[in-house]
Amino acid sequence: MASLSELKTEFLEYLEVERGRSFLTLRNYDHYLSRFLEFTREAGINDPKDVTLDIVRKFRLFLNRLTDEKGKSLKKITQNYHIIAIRAFLKYLTKRDIKTLAAEKVELGDFSRKQIEVLEIDEFDRLLSGPDVSKVSGLRDRAILETLFSTGLRVSELVGLNRDQINLKTGEFLVRGKGQKDRIVFLSAEAISWLSEYLKKRKDNFKPVFINYRGKEEILEGENKRLTQRSVQRIVKKYAKLAGILRRITPHGIRHLFATDLLQGGADIRSVQTMLGHASITTTQIYTHITNKQLREVHQAFHRKKK
Repeated sequence: MASLSELKTEFLEYLEVERGRSFLTLRNYDHYLSRFLEFTREAGINDPKDVTLDIVRKFRLFLNRLTDEKGKSLKKITQNYHIIAIRAFLKYLTKRDIKTLAAEKVELGDFSRKQIEVLEIDEFDRLLSGPDVSKVSGLRDRAILETLFSTGLRVSELVGLNRDQINLKTGEFLVRGKGQKDRIVFLSAEAISWLSEYLKKRKDNFKPVFINYRGKEEILEGENKRLTQRSVQRIVKKYAKLAGILRRITPHGIRHLFATDLLQGGADIRSVQTMLGHASITTTQIYTHITNKQLREVHQAFHRKKK
């Protein structure tokens, strides 16, 4: 019988080849499962049939008490990610008729999500006035902000864009998101205009749409010039500060604004789900509590009001 460690490797290969999971997903699952298997190994468990609810319970206790060098504990949601990985691993073993703990017996922890902070549209307009568009870097930043708001792209999807991928004539293009799933996204007239202006000013033939302006220019296809996710986060933070927005604003906050703007405008939730690339409508529904504000205002204005 293969060991838990060997089975973990086979599970990751299954996720990669048969399920088409992304490199980031594979890396995360590897990290979470490696921590669990290190824990079971120290407990003298290396056979899948010896994995019990009790060992999972002890592992959860271990995660809850785990701290880093600064004494900071693991977030509840991160602890849950470990359990999600374990459940997926156990389901895989059961699918292969390997005797082990039933995944259904392992319950996810109860945790409360952070209240999502969404930009107001007037705050976003202030953000747009920040970039100095007399410079190519400013044009790039304005194009980034317009593209994020127009498409609802995840920051990882944004930085992965190549010039030959975007059709500025039709204002739509294909993007590959989580789970290697493709979807169509749409550019507004404003986004098309600013992307066109930015790309016209480019003096290079690098593939990435959004590049940095540091270091040497002589780089094959510009891969080392491609903006990173962290760089885009810094760009958004910079213009939020210039706009006098004190709350923490991120590229994901602009994605939230994209979703709520559509819902408040009357778009149906299924369409918004598709445009965001959400696998489950439950994920999209986190935005509805914001749009419910409009309904509440209608309720307060008209409920039990005599004419």
